[in-house]
Amino acid sequence: MKKIEALIKPFRFEEVKNALCEAGIKKMTTTEVKGFGGHKGHTEIYRSKEYTVDFLPNIKIELVVTEEQLDQVIKAIAKPAKTGNAGSDEILVSTIEQAACVAP
Repeated sequence: MKKIEALIKPFRFEEVKNALCEAGIKKMTTTEVKGFGGHKGHTEIYRSKEYTVDFLPNIKIELVVTEEQLDQVIKAIAKPAKTGNAGSDEILVSTIEQAACVAP
């Protein structure tokens, strides 16, 4: 099994969610996060002082899929998530050694 963690821009979330549903994904976890890195951020003025906004908002999507689903799910995320801007769309894949269901 593989765990996919995708960082996408919030305005791309609905398109990505719909693509994942079409790919047969029925469960996912999402978190609102802020990221710092590949993008340059921007400056804003607040109470006559200029400051830099480095941490920009993202949505983190986490899901676990089988090896067979992996390529299809990556494509389902990548196409609608792509913005072309540095640091705005990343997909990380890791191996899950074991999974257990805690429901009775």
